[in-house]
Amino acid sequence: MTSRNVSAVLFDLDGTLIDTAPEFIHIGLQLRSEAGLAPIEPETIWHSVSDGAIGMVQTALGMSADDPSFEQWRQRFLTLYEAGLGDLSHPYPGLPALIADLHRAGIHWGVVTNKLARFTLPLMDRMPFDPKAGAVVTPDHVDQPKPDPEAVLLACKQLSCDPKETLFIGDHLRDIEAGRAAGCFTIAAAYGYLAPRETATNWQADAVADSSRELAELISGMLS
Repeated sequence: MTSRNVSAVLFDLDGTLIDTAPEFIHIGLQLRSEAGLAPIEPETIWHSVSDGAIGMVQTALGMSADDPSFEQWRQRFLTLYEAGLGDLSHPYPGLPALIADLHRAGIHWGVVTNKLARFTLPLMDRMPFDPKAGAVVTPDHVDQPKPDPEAVLLACKQLSCDPKETLFIGDHLRDIEAGRAAGCFTIAAAYGYLAPRETATNWQADAVADSSRELAELISGMLS
């Protein structure tokens, strides 16, 4: 990858910057136990993380969102998640060091996520990133979440960075669509929570990283 002018790097959260799946798998299996259901393969829940609480509860319990008891289970899911927020989550390998490298290079960084602020902000506070993100944009801050570019553009504004000099990384098609619509250079995090048989190369991102360490090397190479 050739060098380019980079003023900021923005990350999606779950499945891109932080591996939160262990927490969701733990909660999903607990819900099944409470519902009197047999355990399922953890990987089944892992594949549904990008679908949010609704998708994970549907997958964990094999239940339609139209089920009369669905909302009760969704609230139980959120209660359990908030109670242990960050206990089993951790940054992907190589990314804390990348953040430090960006800081030394004078490059800003931030997070643009579809996770609500009540979960995002405490989680970010528990993570060992130094410096902390200069912008953290959640659906609470915009009218239209990703794939609309509004959140990405807001993060760029908060960081005083030109979107055309900003990298946006995500593990879902909606991330790439949002980044492209905002005018950013997009990188697909193919190591994230893709659905079975989904291929990140089909998202038309500007680049694809198959691991977080490859992502760090890719970004470092663009800065040199």
